Amino acid sequence: MSNNTTAEKLADLRARLEKAEDPGSERARKKRDEEGRSTPRQRINALLDAGSFVEIGALGRTPDEPDAPYSDGVVTGYGRIEGRPVAVYAHDKTVYGGSVGQTFGRKVSEVMDMAIRIGCPVIGIQDSGGARIQDAVTSLAMYSEIARRQLPLSGRSPQISIMLGKSAGGAVYAPVTTDFVIAVEGETEMYVTGPAVIKEVTGEVITSADLGGASQQMQNGNVSYIAQDETEAFNLVKDLLDYLPLTCDDPAPVYAAPTDEEIAYDESLNTFMPDDTNQGYDMHDLLSKFFDDPDLLEIQAEFAPNLITAFARIDGRSVGVVANQPIEKAGCIDADAADKGARFIRICDAYNIPVIFVVDTPGYLPGVEQERAGLIHRGAKLAFAVVEATVPKISLIVRKAYGGAYAVMGSKNLTGDLNFAWPTAQIAVMGAAAAVVMIQGKQLEAIEDPTQRAYMKKVFMDFYDENMTSPYVAAERGYIDAMIEPAETRLMLRQAVRQLATKDVRDLPKKHTILPM
Repeated sequence: MSNNTTAEKLADLRARLEKAEDPGSERARKKRDEEGRSTPRQRINALLDAGSFVEIGALGRTPDEPDAPYSDGVVTGYGRIEGRPVAVYAHDKTVYGGSVGQTFGRKVSEVMDMAIRIGCPVIGIQDSGGARIQDAVTSLAMYSEIARRQLPLSGRSPQISIMLGKSAGGAVYAPVTTDFVIAVEGETEMYVTGPAVIKEVTGEVITSADLGGASQQMQNGNVSYIAQDETEAFNLVKDLLDYLPLTCDDPAPVYAAPTDEEIAYDESLNTFMPDDTNQGYDMHDLLSKFFDDPDLLEIQAEFAPNLITAFARIDGRSVGVVANQPIEKAGCIDADAADKGARFIRICDAYNIPVIFVVDTPGYLPGVEQERAGLIHRGAKLAFAVVEATVPKISLIVRKAYGGAYAVMGSKNLTGDLNFAWPTAQIAVMGAAAAVVMIQGKQLEAIEDPTQRAYMKKVFMDFYDENMTSPYVAAERGYIDAMIEPAETRLMLRQAVRQLATKDVRDLPKKHTILPM
């Protein structure tokens, strides 16, 4: 058919674009529709502000293949979320199974390059079969092109991955290199090698859900948040971006906040802490009283729950929260918690978000398993991240702060800016139970009468708590900036964030630091 007239050329363009709108085979589209899955463009439009999506590469396809489908398995472009620019791409499972080919790679690279140039977040809606086997080395090269662009973006603009299906091989490395990975219950499956390959190579038999489902990958530390459906996943992206800047050189959004007078004194905080120093409580109940909004945006909630990492707001501005959770492992820091805390602190530092430490921890978690899990180097990573961070760091000790865990939870000696403590705080090298063994163990063993031994043990522990863990010892030596009434906490935190707003610390010139193993 000739296209000589303008009208014919317009008709041809419209026909091509219509074909590109949903280019998968009839069989693939039917399977998708029967499973109730949305199309890539529907997903993008659900995520972005209405009418803001500008697509690029709709007519891209495999070169030198006359019948190759348009789009090459990925929809790419730009748009806005709550008025702010983002780059976005979404895999199309109906075209080559969403696998990466030459044109696919060029399209994703193009939007990432644009994000690097203009300074905006990149959101990837992942639903990929991995490398396109029939494209051989070209597919691997395109994976590498995409991965290479993650480095200049990393720590400059937020990168968020939404996992909406099965992703294997290279299709999982790219997402876990982004800042946040959002999984969907019952939908997400992630693994380097799938069940069929594992069975062939090692003989192990496992279902794909057990191998790489959302809950399993949360336990593995690979997922930031589990949503119940696509809608919740997209809403979470919007919530996350509310706390984050477009780039590390821009401010994060600022929201309306209550006045100083409204939050000056919260009487309920004065009676919050149990009198029994070993009684557990849910740290979430305490955190809900400290910030502008009682609901925090928690990251990796089901991974290492003994350490809470979350975004919140003070005075309308974003802050990161790192808090021990006394009802999980008594608030001890284990190897997983150290990894979790270190990575979250580095995210906050990259985007100039102050970090608030809320401390109630008896120390690093002791045990044979922890030593085998590499607690030494993984625990050191948390200390390293704290010192490396140049953002404002504010620490509030509400109860226990023992040993190395005291140090890494924002202490002044590890470059914390302001340290506050409640009168219920206990600061020491170790708790009374451990100290009695270390200091009085042999003397107590020599007492034959169990009742007398228990009495003497209690006398020692009471003396230790009174004289060795008192926060006033730390305050007298200048390690605590202020002892405060719990009721004053919100106002003190607000004033501290304001005081540190112009903090400017720069590292010695060098290429980069070297993380612990």
